Amino acid sequence: MSNRPTLVEITSFLAIVAHRSFRKAADELGLSPSTLSHMMRAMEADMGVRLLHRTTRSVSATEAGERLAERLRPVLRDLDLAFEEVEAFGGHPRGILRINAGETAARVLIKGVVPIFLSRHPGMSLDLVTEGRLVDIVAEGFDAGVRLGEAVPRDMVAVHFGGEARFVAIAAPAYLDGRERPQTPDDLRRHACIRFRMPSGKLFRWEFSKNGQDLTIDPPGALTLDHVELMTEAAADGLGIAYVSDRSARPYLERGELVTVLDDWCPFIPGLFLYYPGHRHVPPGLRAFIDVLRELR
Repeated sequence: MSNRPTLVEITSFLAIVAHRSFRKAADELGLSPSTLSHMMRAMEADMGVRLLHRTTRSVSATEAGERLAERLRPVLRDLDLAFEEVEAFGGHPRGILRINAGETAARVLIKGVVPIFLSRHPGMSLDLVTEGRLVDIVAEGFDAGVRLGEAVPRDMVAVHFGGEARFVAIAAPAYLDGRERPQTPDDLRRHACIRFRMPSGKLFRWEFSKNGQDLTIDPPGALTLDHVELMTEAAADGLGIAYVSDRSARPYLERGELVTVLDDWCPFIPGLFLYYPGHRHVPPGLRAFIDVLRELR
């Protein structure tokens, strides 16, 4: 190929594929959508292959475009790492640190680690993406992820922080008034339970443990939500029993708006871990973030 794409064209192409939109990619890159469109048409002409499907409402990669994007993402990431390594000789990490985390985990980071990290390293920017779905952090261009220990892939390096965690069954006193409190997880079948639908579309099953006995319940309930905070609020409004992390429920419990049930069936678990691929170079920004994490854990 006589005219290879420039770095600007490659970066623009990957942004368009990631956002599936010329406008959103243009906002990220500080260019106009028309400039990006002309740039991509020139790139396709030089390569002699169509890379993007265009409609009036959306844009998506062709099979060739998706193959190219898959090969270019790690190349561009390695290029960024090369510059970060050199800049680290100046004594201060610079660049963007991308971390994927669940909403509860992000709240924990924002309350402790993030302010210290950003004040200590003014050359760094943090892109903290909160998603309920589990993602492949390498394939999607993240430096690290944060999840409960059981959800961390085994081939990752994991750093524990934030102490132990616990899922609790909660209900409003008004809901329990006149009803028999559940004594075992099986008793939940006689109650209205507020269920949680995961981003995959599957319903979350409630897991309990006591004296070595593990039980998994698919509870009944007329209300299903896809947001933990909404579940907690619904429980506080007396709509039934919810099963959420103790961090989400704590403010309501402290105000007496909620109480816990089945306490002896809700053991503590190791909690949150920041994880990253061990086979790749750790960027200076991520190393600095981990240093702050370890100071506060």
